[in-house]
Amino acid sequence: MTFWGHLEVLRWCIMRVAIALAICMVACFVAMPHIFDSFILGPTTSDFFLYRWLSGLKGGGGIFPDFSSDFSVDIININVATQFTTHMSTSFWMALVIVFPYLIYEIWKFIRPALLPGEKRSIGAGFLFGTLMFYLGCAIGYGLVFPFTFRFLTEYTISAEITNQISLSSYISNFLMMIFIMGIVFEMPLLAWVLSAMGVIRRDMLVSGRRYAVVILLILAAVITPTGDPFSLMIVFIPLYLLYELAIRVVRK
Repeated sequence: MTFWGHLEVLRWCIMRVAIALAICMVACFVAMPHIFDSFILGPTTSDFFLYRWLSGLKGGGGIFPDFSSDFSVDIININVATQFTTHMSTSFWMALVIVFPYLIYEIWKFIRPALLPGEKRSIGAGFLFGTLMFYLGCAIGYGLVFPFTFRFLTEYTISAEITNQISLSSYISNFLMMIFIMGIVFEMPLLAWVLSAMGVIRRDMLVSGRRYAVVILLILAAVITPTGDPFSLMIVFIPLYLLYELAIRVVRK
């Protein structure tokens, strides 16, 4: 196939992904009022499943935070067009997350003819593994990391005279940023596997640097969840450390 033939194939791949993204975005736009109330605004009230589960840990001698108290945050809008732009942007990002496996499949289908049989098996497994890890990271970001961070920051006060009023744009930007960051962080084992295949890193390098990685991951967990209690710190640190151990397993000796 000529260069222009490859370009034509790539153009049709992009068009199919764009059509699928547009259809999914329209569906998300129609369903967004229900999705917004029950899913996106879930961490703003005590009815959120994580808060209800952790409410029974009160009285842990300072180890556990107190989740038994009533918690509710009113999200306000201070700009005329913010609700409409938020409706559009949130529909796009949710559609992108939903269409992500199809996007990976189209990329895989485009590069597959240029690969050897052994390369097809390994790279295909890498695409599948990376997709699953991305969704797992997004789920942990939504179910653990963002609720801890959001509740701490909204309940933190520098003065009793100051009332927190969270704007819609601030909430959405932090919500999307935290979830996508965790989705990208969970690609660490896949990145380690790629760097290993390129000869950049080896398993013994990661094993010997484990003690430094523990310190770095503890600092990262403390930045993500600045609550000050050991329980919240470990909730974030343990998945990050397990990712590091998984990276050690997938890297070549």
